[in-house]
Amino acid sequence: MISRKTLQAAAAVVAVGTLTLTACSSGGGGGKTDGKSSPSASKFNEHPNIVVGTAADSQGPAKPVEGAKAGGTVKNIERDDYEHLDPAQVYSNTGSNFSLLITRGLTGYKQEGNTVKLVGDLATDTGVASDGGKTWTFKLKDGVKWETGDAITSADVKHSIERSFAPFITQGATYVQRWLTEEDYRKAYAGPYDGKHLDNVTTPDEKTIVFKFAKPHADFNYAMAMTTYGVVSQKGDTKEEYDKKPVSSGPYKIVNRVTDKSLSLERNTNWDAKTDPIRHAYPDKWNFEFGYQAIPATDKLLAADKGEDVTTMSFYSGVAGDRLQKVLDDASLKDRLVKGESPYADYYYINNKKVTDLKVRQALNHAWPHQQIRTTEGGPATGTYSTTLLNPSVAGFQDYDLFGKKEKPTGDPEKSKALLKEAGKENYKIVYAYNNTPNQQKVSVVIEDALKKAGFDVVLKPIDTKTWYDEISKVDKQFDVFWGGWGADWPNASTVLPVLFDGRLIQDGSNNYANFNDPEVNAEIDRILDLADLNEQNKAWGALDKKIMEKAALIPGIQEKFYILHGSKIGGATYDALGKIISPNDVFVKQ
Repeated sequence: MISRKTLQAAAAVVAVGTLTLTACSSGGGGGKTDGKSSPSASKFNEHPNIVVGTAADSQGPAKPVEGAKAGGTVKNIERDDYEHLDPAQVYSNTGSNFSLLITRGLTGYKQEGNTVKLVGDLATDTGVASDGGKTWTFKLKDGVKWETGDAITSADVKHSIERSFAPFITQGATYVQRWLTEEDYRKAYAGPYDGKHLDNVTTPDEKTIVFKFAKPHADFNYAMAMTTYGVVSQKGDTKEEYDKKPVSSGPYKIVNRVTDKSLSLERNTNWDAKTDPIRHAYPDKWNFEFGYQAIPATDKLLAADKGEDVTTMSFYSGVAGDRLQKVLDDASLKDRLVKGESPYADYYYINNKKVTDLKVRQALNHAWPHQQIRTTEGGPATGTYSTTLLNPSVAGFQDYDLFGKKEKPTGDPEKSKALLKEAGKENYKIVYAYNNTPNQQKVSVVIEDALKKAGFDVVLKPIDTKTWYDEISKVDKQFDVFWGGWGADWPNASTVLPVLFDGRLIQDGSNNYANFNDPEVNAEIDRILDLADLNEQNKAWGALDKKIMEKAALIPGIQEKFYILHGSKIGGATYDALGKIISPNDVFVKQ
């Protein structure tokens, strides 16, 4: 396997604070989303500016939220339990957001209005680069502890990185693993459990951790803000079992969990706010309940001005499409409605390993019922039609419309039939996999109807929402088309197109969900990553975006808008524009 080269110019641009950053897989299981007090509903939260914070910015405690007081219990209702609690396995916006409550990393993000700063979390700053970006050094803060009271040390950080190589870690990001080995990291190193360790991750003392790379990685401090590289207790590491009960380094600890039903958090008394510039931890407790589909969740939050519902919220259960217009028309809900533009791209992936004929993939694109899907999910207010691979917020974005979706958003069944006939694939069988939720059941019927009209034989396959990304990341999945969301891990297409479409990265657990492997595209990815000029690189990514779409690797979906309600006694429900989610960091219970 050829290692993907890093984007060396990114950090120089990030430093001026003009780019947009999002993160990883969206939705925590696929499908649409079935400080200060809450942002006004009069406008959408815009994509933020990203800046690198100073050592002073990395100091705690976090700046107080106006009107906030400590105390109270927040009830959080969600559709799904979290797939993973072991930070090394977390690579979704929902999982990363929850992890803010129990997991800390060397670096992280704090949001101040429309500015997001990369700051030191456990580290005293965002790291010091030397040797032209080949060496990175971090110092841990004084007073950072595990829930057990033991100090968090550099040995814990080294162990956290090394265990991300272990065979039982099948999800999560793989940037750092590949950078440290410059080869197929699975073959290069199997983790620390057999007594072997990485020579290029060193701990000169209990508070210092040094990373040495063969090549410059100017954006390494951004990688360390990902939940995947959150710290894991070496002493408390239970390997596979850690995914069920991790040791907390954050402001809360898990006190009870019934998988798929409930999860309860209480304060971690060994967390010290003076060490944390990111989290406020105002509530005394968080009680999570799972199993709420979009309509029941929306109805509960609509009524959240009485009883226990006044302190109820959701991180990601958006307003149900059937209720959206009602919510938007009700002025009394203004202070309880949070809105935002999604930084994620929304796709319907085509399994290129099974659907090998280009004309069939083109026929699927022409047949796709974008307008009917959007109508089912709530109408025009839910978003606009996408025709590209890159989200408009990502550097390198270029607009185009190869399949005429802006002109014919309902689809072009006659064009699809003609393409199938040319390919000799009339009545081609398509297995469409979908999240088994009421909303996606409706959407799947809309898709089935459109594809049948376009000359396809359609089989619907429901998938459990909790294991959605686990299923679609399997190489030998037995379905042809399926939903998936993605956001750039850094503010550039280098963390979108190579991640999703480099055919040399295809393996179980990878993010090349479409099993797309094209030698021409692979070679172009390498060429672009070697470009030193960022403007030239961005232009090349935009051109590659269109080239991949010419090969019909997938079907662009809807560019979403985000709407979510919360209870009337919930304060600080701040939209995290990096993750398309409500951040827990500023949340408080109004007294």
